[in-house]
Amino acid sequence: MLPMDTSPLVDSLIRAMRELRRHYDQSATKLGLTMSRARVITTLARHEGLTQAELAAALAIEAPTLKRQIDALEAQGLVERRGMDGDARKRALFLTESGRSLRIGPFMQKAREQLFDGIPAEEQARLAVALNRIADNAAGLNQP
Repeated sequence: MLPMDTSPLVDSLIRAMRELRRHYDQSATKLGLTMSRARVITTLARHEGLTQAELAAALAIEAPTLKRQIDALEAQGLVERRGMDGDARKRALFLTESGRSLRIGPFMQKAREQLFDGIPAEEQARLAVALNRIADNAAGLNQP
């Protein structure tokens, strides 16, 4: 039996990511953010008090990339760094009142609901398993 041609599936995944990214970029821009910075804020809202290294790990991005985003968010008055008790070198990250008032969570939740409109919960669960496997396989492509 010949293997299935997966090109249409890969093309569909790429198209879905492109459309999702476009929507998130447009929505985040309305809030004065980029998608990447919106992700930082939504993750930080759930885990305030993390160090930059911990937040970078939670976001699965490089620390220097996160530092630039945190610097920009701090300049916008949305995030603040606070010293940590017991270690003057470490800084914990927190949202400011302005950062909390952006209410990014509801916009992200609405997008998620619209994204899966018409797809039954059982099908979503199977899709999540398959996409996680695809992500794991994709990560393996980056291994030597």
